[in-house]
Amino acid sequence: MADPRQEKIALLTSLAKRRGFIYQSSEIYGGLRGCWDYGPLGALLKMNVKSAWWRSVVTKHGNVYGHDSSIIMHPKVWEASGHLSGFCDPLVECLLSGSRFRQDQLEAESGTVFEYCGAKSTVNDKRSDDSYKVLAKNKGEYDKAKKTAREFYSVKRGIEKPELLGEKSYEIKDSVGEFNPENGGQLSEARNFNLMLKTFLGPAEDSAATVYLRPETAQGIFVNFDNVRQATRAKIPFGIAQTGKSFRNEITPKNFTFRTREFEQMELEFFCKPGTDEEWHEKWKNERMQWYIDYGIKKENLRFYEHPKEKLAHYAKSCSDIEYLFPFKAQPEWGELEGIANRTDFDLKTHGEFSGKILSYFDEETKEHYIPYVIEPSAGGDRATLAFLLDAYAEEGEGDEKRVLLKLHPCLAPVKVAVLPLVKKEGMPEIAEKLYAEFLDEDVNAQIDINASIGKRYARQDEIGTPWCITIDGDTVESGTVTVRDRDTKEQEKVALNEAVDYISKKLRKSRP
Repeated sequence: MADPRQEKIALLTSLAKRRGFIYQSSEIYGGLRGCWDYGPLGALLKMNVKSAWWRSVVTKHGNVYGHDSSIIMHPKVWEASGHLSGFCDPLVECLLSGSRFRQDQLEAESGTVFEYCGAKSTVNDKRSDDSYKVLAKNKGEYDKAKKTAREFYSVKRGIEKPELLGEKSYEIKDSVGEFNPENGGQLSEARNFNLMLKTFLGPAEDSAATVYLRPETAQGIFVNFDNVRQATRAKIPFGIAQTGKSFRNEITPKNFTFRTREFEQMELEFFCKPGTDEEWHEKWKNERMQWYIDYGIKKENLRFYEHPKEKLAHYAKSCSDIEYLFPFKAQPEWGELEGIANRTDFDLKTHGEFSGKILSYFDEETKEHYIPYVIEPSAGGDRATLAFLLDAYAEEGEGDEKRVLLKLHPCLAPVKVAVLPLVKKEGMPEIAEKLYAEFLDEDVNAQIDINASIGKRYARQDEIGTPWCITIDGDTVESGTVTVRDRDTKEQEKVALNEAVDYISKKLRKSRP
């Protein structure tokens, strides 16, 4: 029986392609791993997610300012930030197949490093019933397991019957799905792999022309701290916010748009006085969690993960992740949507030291100079979009009554309203065209759909998350009213044709958090 969690992601992936949300990048050439394209509806959805974030973080706060830094920056930026020397993942290779995966994920996600499989039957080559798992609880046990597995594989490739090894035989158990345990491959020693994507600026491809695609948007904000402060005359506390593309050469991109090599970030750097940082950290934690709930994600699918002190990034005093319960595995798979970190004064202090510029703040009231602390809510635009899609996906009814719908928040829905003439006669298509144009004039994204039965057209709009459908019917021609259908409840209401645009516009405004 198929796992319902696995089935949900498969169904959503199919819907995303069929309805124009998300496609595999360069698909006609076989695709490019870790890269995805957003189709007409996907582009609108992600734009709406970013707009909702911007409204919540920037527009509603009088002391947060927008910013848009360059993707390519001076290489010294990444030297100062520590990315050139320390932005690495531990890479392990299968020496037989060349498959690569992250060693830290192998240990952290499961703890299962190898299995005792018992003797394999020489008849049907299936595992015997006496198999059991062995867990590695520390690095010593992990190293021992790895050594045992290597010794096993070195023999296994030379014989036909694994039971000849003796009482026990071992196999590597890959918890992230990137390693093939059936190929007999040995594991290489772990080595650090820098995630920065390198390119060259200018005509010469040499070390002097080496630059990097930014792995985060934050550093562009930090190096412009003084420029923004002077231009806005901002006083502490204040924030600088930015959305934009970042790039990381991930070893194992996976799980649809969750882990990719090119991704959208939505970041805020909030500058505050040292000593007030813990209070601001807590405030932004709660505010950012509420944002996901306000826009439709169920509370039970969200949680905070507090990073233990020994696993904090080198710049962080504390960090809390907002995690979502993704359906990537049979077991619950909590994945990070957003990190809210207390970065202390590390970034401004370090860039000040490397550049020779003083990036401090002078408080005119207290007459003191200090380097501000930074609270950083950093969200993934693609991950948030995926989470909203997954949480909105629903199936209702059975058999012929079954319908698929995306219960997207109206502010996030790509299409806000669909205009549907009941039949292609009696002037109904012409009335529908006029109403459709009126919605567009009011910046309400709409669709007009004339073909197929009204039931099939409702179903199409339900599947792409359109909150309301307006039907032009006989009453429209006779008495000037239209029928407004609600996506979630399927309830219908009569509204005057000349009030339809204002009716939907008011519903949209009222739905805003």
